[in-house]
Amino acid sequence: MVDVANKDVTRRIARAAGRIAMQPETLALIRDGSAKKGDVLGVARIAAIQAAKRTAELIPLAHPLPLTRVAVDFSLDETASAVIVEVTAETLDRTGVEMEALTAASVGLLTIYDMCKAVDRAMRIENLRLLEKLGGKSGHFVAEA
Repeated sequence: MVDVANKDVTRRIARAAGRIAMQPETLALIRDGSAKKGDVLGVARIAAIQAAKRTAELIPLAHPLPLTRVAVDFSLDETASAVIVEVTAETLDRTGVEMEALTAASVGLLTIYDMCKAVDRAMRIENLRLLEKLGGKSGHFVAEA
């Protein structure tokens, strides 16, 4: 791991997003809350939060961070037949929370896949990316649209 001992403790924020495309019927199951495994987005939200908290266990060189906030928001894109996830992770520490936000977004999407795979194995996880990063020496990053 990189030595961060000499870095200042600052407020660090990262936002990440991704989407999972599916059949319109699968999106309807999620929207209507009628998936056999239960509340897809509720379970995916909890899975994403847990993943953010366990990022250092999954990503070998990530520092364990005390997260001060993890917010997980889902939106349904009826036109594209997709679910979009956006995660915001925050900490007060010496290194950023980009990996926590990205890990949470990916696990949230994987959980949707897991809960709906019996009806739609062709779902596609797409466009997982860092949207924004604030704090630290490298400053403010905002991804191009």
